[in-house]
Amino acid sequence: MRDVLATPVFESVANLLTQYGPRLVEAEMVHITGPATLEGVLAIGQLEAACLDVGVKYRRRFFTPRHHLPRDADVAWEVSSSGLTVVLDAEASTWEVGDLQEHAHVHVVPLATTVELGSAQRRLGGAVDAVAQAASIAASLAPNGRRVRKLRPFISLGLWLRAGLDTNMDPIHTLLVNHLRDEGTLRVVPLPEVSNPSVEMMPGLSQRQLNRLRRAWPTMDVEQRSMALSELILPCLTEPELSTPRLEALAWHRMVVGDGEKDLVSQLHEVKKAWPSDADAGRVFGSTLLDTWLQTGELSVPAQATD
Repeated sequence: MRDVLATPVFESVANLLTQYGPRLVEAEMVHITGPATLEGVLAIGQLEAACLDVGVKYRRRFFTPRHHLPRDADVAWEVSSSGLTVVLDAEASTWEVGDLQEHAHVHVVPLATTVELGSAQRRLGGAVDAVAQAASIAASLAPNGRRVRKLRPFISLGLWLRAGLDTNMDPIHTLLVNHLRDEGTLRVVPLPEVSNPSVEMMPGLSQRQLNRLRRAWPTMDVEQRSMALSELILPCLTEPELSTPRLEALAWHRMVVGDGEKDLVSQLHEVKKAWPSDADAGRVFGSTLLDTWLQTGELSVPAQATD
């Protein structure tokens, strides 16, 4: 794996994040806590994978997400009186690195950053979310760890879940996906090359026409493919639920691990759709989901949730 902390995405936050790894290794016990949400699972899982790979003792705890709390309620997470607490505050607002305060615990929040993108090298702003930060810490702890490598393809999915892609192209998400593709962690393919995608994410898309295009795809040249796929997704452009950046990604940039039948965002979508609305049920669902993800490297709806 290439050092993700050395990429432009982490340029403004790398110095901070490199301090966390040694603290986890030196702690007698690491208490990893995050919200009982899909973002929380994605962030916690990255750190758990590293702890398992290097033999760091840890405990996991989900706290109540903000949307289940009264508007004026205090934060739901707690700092343990022993060991090192790592709070993966995936729901927090985006902070500037210089505004962070020092704590006895590790408090991971989305951090503002800027990157250069495109041939014109335009400077664009974005945020490094808690999932990407947790993944970078995990990679620094166990760069060749078996579980860390298994979960590495998912490090951009926290950004996919954020609202940034609902209005504009997210440069941080784009660069992370490109990094994972270039190092061979995943493949980025157009929709017809995914065997079993979730088409529910694309309102207006015809499953029948997609099946026809998939059969013809191998015989088409680049120009024919471009025209055919553009025609296929044309009805989706009139649907208000889907932004243009998301539509473009779902049509042309599906993330697939190896020869997997289901792309990563389809996995994410199906789990999100099955997530319980009840706070306590969400904790159980999230914990079971996380256990399975660590074992298999795939996000899949827990068996009991489908019974």
